[in-house]
Amino acid sequence: MAIIETEAALHEAHRDNHTHRDVNGGWLRPAVFGAMDGLVSNLALMTGVAGGSVGQHTIIITGLAGLAAGAFSMAAGEYTSVASQRELVEAELDVERRELRKHPQDEEDELAALYMARGVEPGLARQVARQLSQDPEQALEIHAREELGIDPGDLPSPLVAAVSSFGSFALGALLPLLPYLLGATVLWPAVLLALVGLFGCGAVVARVTARSWWFSGLRQLALGGAAAGVTYALGTLFGTAVG
Repeated sequence: MAIIETEAALHEAHRDNHTHRDVNGGWLRPAVFGAMDGLVSNLALMTGVAGGSVGQHTIIITGLAGLAAGAFSMAAGEYTSVASQRELVEAELDVERRELRKHPQDEEDELAALYMARGVEPGLARQVARQLSQDPEQALEIHAREELGIDPGDLPSPLVAAVSSFGSFALGALLPLLPYLLGATVLWPAVLLALVGLFGCGAVVARVTARSWWFSGLRQLALGGAAAGVTYALGTLFGTAVG
């Protein structure tokens, strides 16, 4: 009786708290990647140019050009990537839809065999497959999930991915540029603000992953700082050589 009550309590707790993060949405990955990329790439670009001992005006123009070019590039790349992926998935769904229409019994047998392979008793597996196959759209959804590992009703949107990527990249790229736009004449305020932003982005990402906020933040801070340091050294070297 105690075991039954314990299992019931665990089941009740699981039911009440059973929520999952969105791992298949079309906005999270491009938004996170875009913000990180905007911060790192524009910070590295600006520090590289600043290492060549150029003026404030040149650094601002460089930062604005990097923001615009990177944002449009990210948006175009995400749109093309997600659209191509979606078109491939839709083509595979059309294949499955035709098979369900032309060979319904074969597809039903295939579904039953899949359930039996997972340990379902043969008679029950055939009964479940027969019942599920009565609705063509439901049958298509189940075959897509079982054979292709996709949900036909939850395909990522190319437009959402592109807009998310564009906006997040622009926001990230704006951060190291902001001190110069507000009148700064030296590099360190831009670097400091960008590094704080990198740590903050890493910490925010940790909220949708299993990593701790400080580990994720420090990791992104270290990667961004290394990129900025290397490009500054290269800018200094090239500036000296050209000069």
